[in-house]
Amino acid sequence: MANRHEGWSPESWRDKIATQDVVYPDQEALAAVLREMASLPPLVTSWEVEALKSRLAAAARGDAFLLQGGDCAESFDECGPNEIAGKFKVLLQMSLVLVHATRKPVVRVGRIAGQYAKPRSANTESREGVTLPSYRGDLVNRSGFTREERTPDPALILKGYERAALTLNFLRALADGGFADLHHPEYWDLSFADHARNGSEYKQIVDSIRESVSFTEAVIGHDVSKLRRVDFYTSHEGLSLPYEQAQTRAVPRRDGWYNLSTHLPWIGKRTAALDGAHVEFFRGVRNPIGVKVGPGSSPEWVKELLDVLHPDDEPGRFVFIHRLGAKNIAKELPGLIEAVRKTGKTVLFCADPMHGNTETTADGIKTRRFDNILSELEQAFEIHQQMGSRLGGVHLELTGENVTECLGGARGLDEEGLRQAYRSRVDPRLNCEQALELAMLVARHVRSMNGRQS
Repeated sequence: MANRHEGWSPESWRDKIATQDVVYPDQEALAAVLREMASLPPLVTSWEVEALKSRLAAAARGDAFLLQGGDCAESFDECGPNEIAGKFKVLLQMSLVLVHATRKPVVRVGRIAGQYAKPRSANTESREGVTLPSYRGDLVNRSGFTREERTPDPALILKGYERAALTLNFLRALADGGFADLHHPEYWDLSFADHARNGSEYKQIVDSIRESVSFTEAVIGHDVSKLRRVDFYTSHEGLSLPYEQAQTRAVPRRDGWYNLSTHLPWIGKRTAALDGAHVEFFRGVRNPIGVKVGPGSSPEWVKELLDVLHPDDEPGRFVFIHRLGAKNIAKELPGLIEAVRKTGKTVLFCADPMHGNTETTADGIKTRRFDNILSELEQAFEIHQQMGSRLGGVHLELTGENVTECLGGARGLDEEGLRQAYRSRVDPRLNCEQALELAMLVARHVRSMNGRQS
């Protein structure tokens, strides 16, 4: 049996090529920041990581479903209670709809409390004859277009840690303090349903959830206290390896090393080279690991990647997040499923219908079409079922705010409407109405599939 920890240390990635690497002009300042961050308390705990791993193992077996969602890139300026609560609320609402459809527990994982760094297709950006480093997220530099703002600043790494800690603290208070109380689904904003073809069906789901809670409590004779809180986990792309290493440590009474900056880090499509620094770093930590996979991934790459990151087939360890696009998924996904099957290993397949469906309008605005997002998800469910596989989760970029960044949805947002409230600095997100509508439509599709099976 292969040993994924052989020859590994938290610094062994430094001997590899780090794609999307950031060059900090002041290396002494960088080292001082990383030393300080390494001395501070971890953001999450090893027992939370292990608990999530067991839930992901259940999802891979078909006994649960993963809902992963949040901002494309978090902003330090939007680390406020309303923004955090909004994202938390929409994920809770979506998860209840999916529970209703699948009749299975939903594992809730936010792209939150650490999603501060973003990969870029070019190292520089030019405007009116001026060329500066690209904006790589608030963890690295600032979005303003000046030399000072675009120069990578090590102090932002520590600020990212602090913002993540504040976010996690508030999320835990919300999760434990009754914000997630299932006794009040009537608080949901379903105004989008007035514009949707299936509006009455959406409202019936909410009524059904409320009636189910009342029935359960009537049978047992008292309130179900567990319905007033939920388990909630965090995730982010592990792009900045200095940030990840600074929070990676051995813990008492457990073997190995844990990356305690988040529960579920993932490796992006741009940084998944088998001989690269990111694969090297994440092969050695005991967290569950996600990997984004796009069109053109060969069976050989799939096999070698699983050999490196998932050699012992540990339950709940590996999440394959396929991002293929509505036009490509029918061609690409069967080969990916078959390549994994031939390895004999169990992975959790998760669909990301956002990144493969990005386009730019004639006015230069980056956007995504709601219909394409829905189409890729529906095709993913169908293809997995046809091949005897299982789609165990969805991965979405969304916000709890009423932004106008993705076209379509029940209100029929058009290209002219994109300018009303386009706030993303990087990629377009589903707004709160579109996210909940998507959950409703996916739920309807899942119920239809289950009906065909019975």
